[in-house]
Amino acid sequence: MPHTVDTRYAVVSCHVERILDADTFALLLRLARRRPGDLPIAALVRPPDVAAGEREDAWLERVRQLGDAGPLGHHTHWTSPTHARPVEGTDPAARVELEAGWLREHGLRPTLFCGGGWYTDAAVAASCAGLGYVDLTPRARRPPYLAPGERWAQLAAPARLATAAGLLTAVPTTHSIGDIVRALSRPRGLAEPVVHVYFHDTDLLDARRRSALVAALHVLGRRRTPSDPGSVAALVDAEARVVPFADVARGEGSDSQE
Repeated sequence: MPHTVDTRYAVVSCHVERILDADTFALLLRLARRRPGDLPIAALVRPPDVAAGEREDAWLERVRQLGDAGPLGHHTHWTSPTHARPVEGTDPAARVELEAGWLREHGLRPTLFCGGGWYTDAAVAASCAGLGYVDLTPRARRPPYLAPGERWAQLAAPARLATAAGLLTAVPTTHSIGDIVRALSRPRGLAEPVVHVYFHDTDLLDARRRSALVAALHVLGRRRTPSDPGSVAALVDAEARVVPFADVARGEGSDSQE
């Protein structure tokens, strides 16, 4: 029987921060090729920062290896490699489009998107819709480190978001490594229709966090149907509700309360 959005899926994504660090990259590539729990790992990458000394040729070679191992996505750091959220006076939507153009000019075709620091706004969402991305930026729960009033988006289940540039399919991020370990230890601990686990490549440098992630993904793959964000999004496009972006927006200038 074919799967539908009623099937309880699991997907995984990695926010790739240090692709040019040899140890970090080796651990990530090995994990992506192993696919614990039969779960493809979507690698979400930002373009290299040449001003910070990141070499384009080495970056492209490693991104292509990750693209061969699983889905590829675009992960914007709005300010710098070490500063994920935007600063005042910048144009986040313009940055998305600029980076997307660079990626395409270099032969890469990411299909997924996640804003650094979980940042998004109406203009960013419209840019993502225009680029044909699947948006992984919305969170099921508020990121605990955000200051009051900071922008993010809240979504409990995959949906199509209505933006100024058309519909944007979103598959919200639901669990960090700690969240999924705790949820799997509780009876009926997975309530979400699509469990979306995320981690950072730098998490893999810690042996305990790496082991916890791998063990959790093996268990998750037995409890849920393994999939990837793009495949789940294809089902959402056919069957899910349409939600105005304003209804999921949180933070300064939104109509909703945090």
